Formats: sequence, C-alpha cells, structure tokens
Amino acid sequence: MRSFHSSVIKTGRFVWFTLFTLAFVVSANAQTRFGGIRGTVSDQTGAVIVGASIEVKSDDTKAIQKTTTGNNGQYYVSDLTPGKYELQIASQFFQTTKIVNVDVVLGQTLTLDVNLKIKNSIICILNFGDLIYLDTTSAVVGNQVSDKQIQDIPLANRSFANIAYIAPMTAPVEPSDPTKARITAVSFAGSSGLNLDISVDGADNNDDYIGGFLQNYSPEAVQEFNVRTAQFDADTSRTNGGSVLIATKSGSNEFHGSLSYFGRSSAMNARNTLDNPDPDPKQPFNRQDFVSTIGGPIVKDRLWFFNSFGYIDENASVAYSANSSSEFTALSKLASTGQIPGVTSISVPTSTPIPFRDLNSNTRLDWRQSNSSQWFLRFSINRNNTKNDLVQQGSLPSTGFTTNSNYHDFVISNQWVINPNLFASMVFDGGYFFHNKVRNSNIGLALSFPFSLTTLTTSGFETFGDNQFITGITAFPIERDQEKYQFRFDISRRVSSHDVKYGINVIHEPVLRGRQSDSAETLVTLPENPSFYIANPGTFAADFAANSIINPAGNGTFSQSIRRLGIYLQDAWRVTPHFTVNYGVRYDTTFGLLIASGHNQNSNPALLALRSLGVAFAKDVPHDYRKAIAPRLGIAWAPGSGHTVFRVGGGMYYNDLSQNGWVDAFHAVNGDLNSPSAIIDPNYHTPYAIQASAAVEHDFSGSWRLGAQFEHQQGVHQYRRYEYTAGYSLPTAASDTSVFKTDNRSRYDGVSVILQHHKQKMDLTAHYTFAKASTYGATVGELFDYVNGVRDALNPFGPGDHGPSGEDIRHRLVISGVFELPGKFQLSTLAQFESARPYTMFTPFDVTGDGISTNDRAVVNGKQTTLDQFRGAPFNQVDVRISRDFKLGEHAHFRPFIEMFNVYNRINPGNNFIPDISALPTPVNDITNATAFCLNTACTQTRAIKSINDLRVPAGALGDFFGPGTTVGNPFAAQLGFRLTF
Repeated sequence: MRSFHSSVIKTGRFVWFTLFTLAFVVSANAQTRFGGIRGTVSDQTGAVIVGASIEVKSDDTKAIQKTTTGNNGQYYVSDLTPGKYELQIASQFFQTTKIVNVDVVLGQTLTLDVNLKIKNSIICILNFGDLIYLDTTSAVVGNQVSDKQIQDIPLANRSFANIAYIAPMTAPVEPSDPTKARITAVSFAGSSGLNLDISVDGADNNDDYIGGFLQNYSPEAVQEFNVRTAQFDADTSRTNGGSVLIATKSGSNEFHGSLSYFGRSSAMNARNTLDNPDPDPKQPFNRQDFVSTIGGPIVKDRLWFFNSFGYIDENASVAYSANSSSEFTALSKLASTGQIPGVTSISVPTSTPIPFRDLNSNTRLDWRQSNSSQWFLRFSINRNNTKNDLVQQGSLPSTGFTTNSNYHDFVISNQWVINPNLFASMVFDGGYFFHNKVRNSNIGLALSFPFSLTTLTTSGFETFGDNQFITGITAFPIERDQEKYQFRFDISRRVSSHDVKYGINVIHEPVLRGRQSDSAETLVTLPENPSFYIANPGTFAADFAANSIINPAGNGTFSQSIRRLGIYLQDAWRVTPHFTVNYGVRYDTTFGLLIASGHNQNSNPALLALRSLGVAFAKDVPHDYRKAIAPRLGIAWAPGSGHTVFRVGGGMYYNDLSQNGWVDAFHAVNGDLNSPSAIIDPNYHTPYAIQASAAVEHDFSGSWRLGAQFEHQQGVHQYRRYEYTAGYSLPTAASDTSVFKTDNRSRYDGVSVILQHHKQKMDLTAHYTFAKASTYGATVGELFDYVNGVRDALNPFGPGDHGPSGEDIRHRLVISGVFELPGKFQLSTLAQFESARPYTMFTPFDVTGDGISTNDRAVVNGKQTTLDQFRGAPFNQVDVRISRDFKLGEHAHFRPFIEMFNVYNRINPGNNFIPDISALPTPVNDITNATAFCLNTACTQTRAIKSINDLRVPAGALGDFFGPGTTVGNPFAAQLGFRLTF
C-alpha cells in the first residue's frame, strides 16, 4: 500500500514537472493581454529583405523590443501593451524607415508590410496616424473599443460592461445576479450573459458561482476593450458565449491625470409613467459620481504609476404603480382588521428609498527591468453598500435587505523577451469577493401575491415580510465568499513562418462558499390579490391556511474548494504573407466541482432515499468531467494589397459555470433534513458549444471599414432543472425532488453588418444584426444557463417546449460615434434599436397533472401556449452627450458636458410583461382555460379573448432590483458633468 501511495505521488510530481517544462520549452503567445505587429520587409522590386533589424519603441515608456526579419522577410513583435509605438526598420544598403503613431490594439496583431528604398542620407518617416487597420493573420472576430470611445460615449450607468454593446452580436440583459450590484450583463449569441470568459490584464475576472463579470472597474481605469464574439484562439478558456479582453491604464514618462464629475437629480429625470404615474409625487432621485486619475514616472524610463479613484453617492428609489399602490392599501386593510396573524398594521409608502454607495480604486505600477523584461503590479478594490436592496415595484420595504459587497484583486505580471524569436509572459492573480445581505424584517412570515410577479424579476419574490430570496429559477445566497488564485504562463516562439503558441493556466480556488436563507419562516403564497380578499372577506383565512408552507430552521451553508487546469497548443502558420492558418487544441478540467463541504452526493439524504426506492438515476453520483478536449481551426486570407480579409473557422468551447443552479444539492450534504430535496444527475457533462463563423472585412482609404460576419453556435449538454413528483414521476413513497441535468440543447444563428470610420473629426461604429436563438425550456428559455425546468419530467422535449431563448432578438441596430464640431464642440451618441424580446405566459394551475404548477404554461381558448410565444415591446433608446473643450495652458483641458439618456423619452417595458395569467389587472374567467376577461367582480360581464396578444400587459419597470435596468423602464434622464485633464 505504501509503495502504491509513493508511486502515485511520484507520478503526480512527474506530470506537473512535465507540464511546466513544456510550457517553458515549447511556445505560446496568448494575445489576451497584449497586441502585436507583424509584416514583411521587401525592397522596391518586391524581393524580401532578410536580416533587417526591427525596433519597436513605446511612446509612453520608451521601452524597446527588437527582432530581425527571417528568411522569408517576415518579422513579428509580440506581447506589446496597447498604445502608441514607433517602428524603425533598418538594413544595410537601404534607407532607414521610421513609422510613428503606430496604434497597437488589445488582442489583435497589426500587419504592417514595409518597402525599403535604396539608401541615402535621409531617414524616411511615415505617420501611421489614426488609420483603421485589419488583423490579417487571425480568424478571431474581434471588436476593438478604444480609449476615446470609453471616455466620450455616454454611459447611462457608468459600468464598464456597458461599453461592450458597441460590438455586434452583443446585447444588454438585465443583471442576472442580485449578489453583484450594478455589474451589467452582456448577452452574446442570444445567451444569458453568464457564459463568458472575462480577462482583465490577463487575469481571470469570472464569477465562478453564477458566471459573468465579477469585479467592476471604472471606465476611467480602462485603456482598451476587445470584445470577441467568434472563433477564439486556443488560449481562451471557459466560454461558450463570448470573450471580453480588458487592459487597464498605466503610467508614462509624463505626469497626466483627470478629475471628472457626473451629477443628476429627479428634476433632470422624466417621470416613469409605468411605475410612477400622476398624480403620485415624483419619485426621489439624485446621484453624484466623482472620478479622479493620476499617473506618471517614479523613475523616468524605468518605473511608472497610475491610479484611478471613483466614488458614487446615489439616492435612488422605487416608486409604485397605481395597481401596486391599490393592492398595498388593500393589504394594509387586511392587517388592520386582524386577518394576518401577528401583523396588525402595514404602512404603505409612495416610494421606497434605495441609497447606494460605491468606492472603486485601481492602482498600477509598471517597471521596465530591462528592454527584455517588463513587470507590472495592479491592485484593485471595489466596495459598495445598498439599503432596501431587492425591493421591487410590487413589494414593500419589509422585503428588502442591506447589502454589502467587497471585491479585492491583485495582479503581478511579467513580459520577458528571451530572444528576438522567443517571448514569455506570466500572470499571478489573487481575487477576493465577500458579500452579505441583512434582512429588513425578521417576523418569520412572508406573504406573496400574484400582482408582485414580473418577468424579469423571475417571480417568486414576496410582497410583504421576510424575503425568502428564492425564485422560480434558483435560490440566491444571502452570503457569498470567493477566494481565487491564478497562475498563468504563456510562451511565444517564431519558427520560420510558424508562430507556435503554448500555455498553461492553473486556478486554485480554496473558497467558494455561501449561505442561503435558513431561518424558521412561514411562506404564504396566496392565489388571489389583496383587493379580491377585501371584496370577498370570507376567503382570506381559508386561502391563508391552505397555502402556507412552514420552513423550519436549517443549515443553508454550502462550500466548495476547486482547482482548474487548462493547457493549450496552437500554431499560426503563415502559409504566405496573405494567408494564415490558425489551428490548435485546448484541454480544460476542474477538480472538486461536484464536491460540497468535503462530501460527494453520497452524503445527500435525498439521493440515498431515492436509491433505497430503486430510482434508476439515483444509483450513482456525478463526477468531474475529464473529456473536455476542444479543437479549433481558423483561416485568415488577405488577398492582394491586404485591404480585405476573409476569416472562417470553427471549434468547441467548454464552460462549467453553473453551480448556483444546483446549490440545493450542495448544501444538502450537510445532513440538514429540512433542506429541499435536490440531487445532481450522475451523467454530468460539462456544457459546450460547437461554433462556426465566417467574416469579411474591407477598409477604404484607411479610415472606413465595412464588414460582415456570420456566426453559428450549437449548444450541447446545457443545464436545466427537472421537477420530479411523488406518485407521478417518482414512487409514491418518495419526496418531490429537483434533479439537475445537463441534457439541454440550443442554437444560435446570426448575421451582422458593421461599418466603422476613424478620423480625428469623426469616430463612428454602426452595426445591424439579424439573428435567431432557440432552446428547450419550460417558462424561461435561456441559452447555456437557467433553463427554468421542464414542463413534464417524463416528456422533457415535448410539444411546445422548444422556442426562442429569452434573449432572442431578431433585429438589433446600434450606432455609436464621437463627432468633433466647429467651435471645439463635441457630439457623441449611443443609440440602440431592437425588436421585441420574448416571454412566456404561465398559469398556477397544474395542467400536466404531475403535481406541479410552476412549470405549466397558460391555456388560452383551449390551446396551451408555447415557450416564449409572447413578445414584449420593441426597444428604442438614444443617448447623447454634448460637450465643449476649453484649453487651459499647454497641457490642461477642461470639458463640461451634458448627457441625455433616452432623449425621446420612449416607454421601454421590454419583455417585462405580466407572465402569470392569474395576475392580470383584468382577471380572466378561468385560469385553467382562459376564454374571456371578467369585467366585473362576479364575472357576469365578459369580453372575449380574441388573440393571445390581448393578454399583453406591461408589468412596470425593474427599479433597482438587480441594479439599474438596461432593457426596460428607463425614462428620459439628464446629467451634468465635467472632465479636467492634464
């Protein structure tokens, strides 16, 4: 036994030694943090020049990288931080040529071919300027967002993720995670926005519990974005949606900085007529946003610093619609007449204040150890506090929380030029996230009425009392901790016409834990609204007793300790100067993903109980998936002069970020007999997407670019939840059980047309996307994450269960631009237009007869509606900024501005329409089969339902439920501000 144990240890050590040795000996260049320059040097006859010296110097830090052209006349300089550079090419017998203002872009390689003239006494200087250029050597479809766009485009919520909307095949989605305030979600390819890979300075910024962005960064700290939607290189891991690369700002040899202020108040906002109609008082609001930056040299040409600091002081509020206010008043009457046990009075405010405070700091040190070795250290902090958090348009302040979130992150990185043809880069990252919610009320009682339900709040949140924090999708935690360390090593080596890439990424996450609500409570879900019970006083007590669920105190904690390993190998083979083949393979795996609190699912009482009853899917437990091998292939062809490039490619992309869905199964292993009965299917398979894409881009005169791209994604083994019930899909002696499976399928097809223009006087990006996204589901259809169960556990792919995804947007047009006007005025805009998004209408009646009503779709005129059959309202929002520049001395500039959001004051309910047929303000005659609306209380006067569109009723705006809404309910708002730069 000892010999076997010793051999296992030796084998493990050998594997790790081999992996790290290969990482150093072979090669890789992960263009996820840097950019590059490559090209061919030739003479005026077209003959290539061998051995020409190439020198690339940073305008900011004066750091220099050197290389020489190979036997084919080609050169490649990698691992360049985004910014301006000077490129110098020299060769014996030829004139030295300098190209200034070369703009290196994050995650892209600039192709710059140079023709040298016969030598004379004059150095030739060319100005690259602000021209658009094409990456002609990669099949990756990327969309750069420049520093100018980041600074000048009006951003309603000042979230760095807002900027990604500028890229085609992306769209805003309502923030999906109430444990991360104000982190805007971005949908890729019709997804939920949680299946992405987000890298900041090469460091992992993924939320490993729910997915999506983790830590927020001030736009003032961001140097550049690259939003990649298709055909990612093998260095990109854990995504089956999109990839977002972010580079933060660094210091330079010149002191520079800025001071910015953004302010708005209710006087500058239009009334939200959905939630806050006349004659109610206008809901209060004011927001003050302060941001400062400073950067410069500590030791000139050697050591630099940069710091950004931001603070938000916001006093928002949630107003109530006329319908909600009347229902709250009726609820108050029920309390005053003693019908609610233990509650004698309920106050009804006209609005609920939601104060929000946020501190954001980012500090970076850059050190040039030598021309061949550069380091940087970055430390970032984000802390915020929200009171009355989670109060929504249909709920009272008693349901709210006081929320505190703290994010800390540090990154140490090194770029090492081993020789002109061999580059290495290293990242060590540590990230910490601490979050807790404290309830406003602890009365041990929660009341839920139909009128409180809205689509985008995912239903299930209470009207009054203790918020259970449980939705139809998942139970969100009231405490969360995440501690993560990352080591990443990448090497790049040029061998003739090959740029071979190899790397390793190791993540150690000792803490991924939290706690769900676990105090003793009684949850009462009433089938009718308070106004009904006032009109029918004899029915409340009976419905109260019949619909009460007593939840005893339990242990809602869950905990994981996981490790992730990713390795990849890739080659960019430049077959000719204008034809490149990218091919590679990636392997990812996770250790401990399905282990909770040190136990596998054999410690889950629900699993053991089902196993004892002989249930087939309870015979085994799930295990970590070890077959996530992802090949990728792409071609880039730039015929002729290189002003046109064709890209085509395909690959597989794995991502296992979905733990929050099965958290009930995680904390069940604690032995808490009061935990919900939930297990994970033993046939767990890491979800993946098969992706294929094609694109063409052409630049005109160096300043205009027109492109088109097609993208197909096929989702396989995606997550969804099954509800099994005793006596129907389980033995009668069993308990109702949730089973989490990875068997869903989805599809996305989209075509985008993109037009860009970059000149000093005009910076324009416009794109139109036509797309279709579909999936299987029950009442909510999302790609990859959060398919809300199945309609019938015994028929999971039944009729009507396939339909559009929740973010199926058929048409989307985005126009963003910065325009320099006469008199030093500047106009910038971000305009978004899109067709209506879908939603599902469901009923509280058990249509299928499986004992569950939450997954049953409404029946109208004898026909059951289908998944996401309904469509909300088209979205239209135009945001504008007007500013003027005032020069103060030689280097300082002062720019006051006014920003106007939703300038046409369009009402945008999005797809936030009432989804519960029993919650409509005008009741239907029968929730089991609606054929008419009741025009009086006794339903003796009716109006026939002629079309399902008759059931469309806006549910109001989202308020500050998961953060500021991005697709619904934003009326006109204006803010004043200024930016002082020096």
